[in-house]
Amino acid sequence: MNNNGNGNMDSELALPIGASRWEREIFDHLTQHIIQERELLAEYVDAATETESRALAYLIGLLVEDERRHHRLFQQLALSLKASAELQPDSPPVPRIDFDKENRAEVLEMTERLLEREEGDSLELKRLRKELSDVEDTTLWGLLVELMERDTDKHIAILRFAQRHARRPVS
Repeated sequence: MNNNGNGNMDSELALPIGASRWEREIFDHLTQHIIQERELLAEYVDAATETESRALAYLIGLLVEDERRHHRLFQQLALSLKASAELQPDSPPVPRIDFDKENRAEVLEMTERLLEREEGDSLELKRLRKELSDVEDTTLWGLLVELMERDTDKHIAILRFAQRHARRPVS
């Protein structure tokens, strides 16, 4: 898979040429995980089509979305490691950290603004989940809001990561 998502993944995930022992071990771990993710994804898809429970099929659909994203991320990690090991001049699918080099002030301002929004969203979701407590045993609503809370926590962690690295002294 090239940066735009096209290409033959099996040939692109061949062992990197000139890789160090560590790079080969990590690459092998990543590619093995890609295979496992494929198998798990197929199992989830089968389960969603086999179950008569609409609620379970819906929840498995959410899991399938996550597994597809995980699969894509592992592919990007493997391809990025390969690009690094092979000293490829192209940009890897997962870019190197550059928050402290490119537009540091803009990164800090942007992440601060987005963090404020996410933190406000977090409070709203907590309130909403409490309001839904009366239907937690009859609907999936509370679970969905809880999952959105977790996503919001993840968004906050991502933005804080970017901020922390943008604040580092320029090397």
